[in-house]
Amino acid sequence: MKKVLVIGGGYGGLRAIETLSKYPDIDITLIDKNPYHYLQTEAYGYIAGQFDMHDIAIDLYNWCEGFKERVAFIHKEVTSIDFERKSVHLDGRDLFYDYLIIATGAQTNFLSCIEGLIEYSHGVKNLERAHNFRIKFENLIYKKLQHQEGAIDGELNIVVGGAGLSGVEVAAEMAYVLENYSKTIGDTAKEIHIYLIDASDTILPGMGQYSIDNTKKRLEALGVKILTSTFIHTVDTTHVHFKNGEKLPYSFMIFTGGIKASSLTDTIENEKNRINQLIASPELNVQGKKEVFAIGDCVEIRDAEGNILPPTAQIAEKSAEYVAKTIRQRMDGVPSQPFDAGVSGVFIALGGKYAVGEMFQYIKVKGYIAYVVKKAITHAYYLGLRLRINTGFKNRIR
Repeated sequence: MKKVLVIGGGYGGLRAIETLSKYPDIDITLIDKNPYHYLQTEAYGYIAGQFDMHDIAIDLYNWCEGFKERVAFIHKEVTSIDFERKSVHLDGRDLFYDYLIIATGAQTNFLSCIEGLIEYSHGVKNLERAHNFRIKFENLIYKKLQHQEGAIDGELNIVVGGAGLSGVEVAAEMAYVLENYSKTIGDTAKEIHIYLIDASDTILPGMGQYSIDNTKKRLEALGVKILTSTFIHTVDTTHVHFKNGEKLPYSFMIFTGGIKASSLTDTIENEKNRINQLIASPELNVQGKKEVFAIGDCVEIRDAEGNILPPTAQIAEKSAEYVAKTIRQRMDGVPSQPFDAGVSGVFIALGGKYAVGEMFQYIKVKGYIAYVVKKAITHAYYLGLRLRINTGFKNRIR
């Protein structure tokens, strides 16, 4: 029986466990500092009040129970790894492994060069920060609705810093919600403006032109004010200050302008890139250890041509499936091949029942059809989690 430890209950960690659990000669333990799996790809809907907590968070205890004693869960934070002793250190406890999968994900990179950014803005990579931002957004609308003392009179601005996938989805969903609220709070809804700001010369940098053009049209139709080639210099309690000397008053701000690897990578002596991601071998090994793998956002992942792949849930899951297969091959003494995968497609939620998507470089869709496809993909993933949890719940009450 081989012992596999998985650190991190994100998209990659869970997919690795699903794949490895098929083998009866593998004992699996999942370790995470949080007791839940956070569906970060659905954060845009939660922040805007379209989704509830149960739509974006899954209990890891019950999920692991769904494997009927095949997978154990430890709710602890890993503080260090001893690669020579093949052990991970928790709070007062060491766990030993035959194979280790590091899947600790990433966190919002609140750029230190922007003074005040971390103090006055919120991120979406962390559930607590996303929850706090949702509360601020809902309170703002509530006070407007009630004409309550303390409500901000006149026009006010909500700033989204970063026009990548997350920033675009958050801005679109909030703008859509505000558009619908105009039916209840009337013209006061028009006093709330969404600003989407990015230093790049376009929104969605690095994505296909079809997605960029149609996303921009949708955002403009929803009233989102797009500022590209705009550099944020500092943020204080009332204004976002730009490098050109101009400033923008704001009520609150969300920042999606970049990521950096989780703090555990700080403790690992291994080559890293500028955002602290581990630099792995072509077979996703770190520390030169054939039994240690890194997957998902905590590692820089490249395709067969050497191109860096985006840190998405899709790539996290593909790297997880590859690593699970490679572990099986190494156990069986079968040679393994370098990781080789790419992005199959991207769908962007743009408020309500509207989305834009590209698949396999040739298929391009927008509007309700794209929304249905995106929803189907998300629902299939969520349903798989729920079925596993239901199995675990039934297993616990027997």
